[in-house]
Amino acid sequence: MKIELAVEALAALAQESRLSIFRLLIRAGKEGVAAGVLGEKLGIPPATLSFHLKTLTHAGLVKPRTEGRFVIYSANYSEMDKLIAYLTEHCCAGDAAQCAPVKIC
Repeated sequence: MKIELAVEALAALAQESRLSIFRLLIRAGKEGVAAGVLGEKLGIPPATLSFHLKTLTHAGLVKPRTEGRFVIYSANYSEMDKLIAYLTEHCCAGDAAQCAPVKIC
């Protein structure tokens, strides 16, 4: 993954609503979730949801597909894996253990 793509993905996730959308799609699995259901579950108005989904799609983090008259969104796991690999390689000096959370007693 190029640095520009990593920055775009991280910028897309840096907004609270987009992060909530992405987390919900990760939990939903490959089946995905209809746009309307996303809006209902997260309490995001349709126009705002559309803006956020466009940003996440442009960043490559989600993929839309049409089923009948519905647009179903799902997480793009391969791009998420590339982002995690990029962060591990470039931010953790290739050692994921360095990026492990610190235990607080």
